[in-house]
Amino acid sequence: MSLVPKRKTHLWIWFLWMALFFGAWSWLVFAHDRWQTARDHWPIALAMALGSYAAGSTPMGGGTVGFPILVLLFQEPAELGRDFSFAVQSIGMTSASIFILARRQPLAWAMLKGALIGALFGTPLGILLVAPVVPALWIKLVFAVVWASFGLLHLWRIGEIAGHQGMTEFDERWDFRVGLTIGLLAGASVASVTGVGIDMMLYTVLVLLCRADLKIAIPSSVIIMAFTSVIGILTKLCFTGVRPGVFENWLAAAPVVAFGAPLGAFMVDLIGRRPTLLFVAFLCVGQFVWTCYVEKAALGAGGLALSLVAVGLCLFGFEKLRAWGAILVGEARARRAAAHAPGINQQG
Repeated sequence: MSLVPKRKTHLWIWFLWMALFFGAWSWLVFAHDRWQTARDHWPIALAMALGSYAAGSTPMGGGTVGFPILVLLFQEPAELGRDFSFAVQSIGMTSASIFILARRQPLAWAMLKGALIGALFGTPLGILLVAPVVPALWIKLVFAVVWASFGLLHLWRIGEIAGHQGMTEFDERWDFRVGLTIGLLAGASVASVTGVGIDMMLYTVLVLLCRADLKIAIPSSVIIMAFTSVIGILTKLCFTGVRPGVFENWLAAAPVVAFGAPLGAFMVDLIGRRPTLLFVAFLCVGQFVWTCYVEKAALGAGGLALSLVAVGLCLFGFEKLRAWGAILVGEARARRAAAHAPGINQQG
């Protein structure tokens, strides 16, 4: 029998959220005669069953599946895929975040707080100033390149990443500043352009730089993506508007992701994170190949070569971050050893 007391959970908060959400969704659908609209968009609901599970169990938002399904399979505009990612994650990732907080799962709080503040300012700035000047083809390529490099990182380093225990703590102020930088830059760039990605950036820094346990890094990434999605969709509703078709797809997918993302957060504790991460890593690489094939005429040989170079540069950046993390972890351990040395010598 374990002598470690269990953390007190507050799952009633999550059940209350679910009751409020489904009450609002039912009012939108049945009181306004939109049930047929939701039924007509059942394919995206089916796709998001997988996407929402991945959103809750991995550092990849539900848009990781929703974006390529809408853009590559259904041939919808890339801007629609981006707006839908914000909209659907504002429900799915929020539901998973409430579930994580209600279960009182461990989080990288110092870095997460900085990232939340950074995203609060970076995401609207990116939506208003950066996203409008990025062509649709580049939206697809940014998504494809970032996710492919992320998938390859896990296929290459999965043993090391899955083997981390706890988290190396440096300094709370330093962690906060790093999180603030991630939130500001990733919110203004990859998240504002594709609708996803800030979660992966925070997760990458946590596992490569801080050697964080997946049980800490993944829930932290879920929360930052939920917050960024809410900020993103509110910014678009207030200032730019959303693409036609977003609401109809959202009606069909929202009830699925509201359950699916928390289910992923729960089930991954039973089946392990490594198999899920490997599966999603293959999906990330596969969507890059798919994008290059679909857009081969627009890309040409030069564009394809540039895309491959971009993937290589991302992997190089990940390896540099990992090397920096090894130095920082070594220095932190040396400081702790030096701090304990005088007491040990005095006892001797």
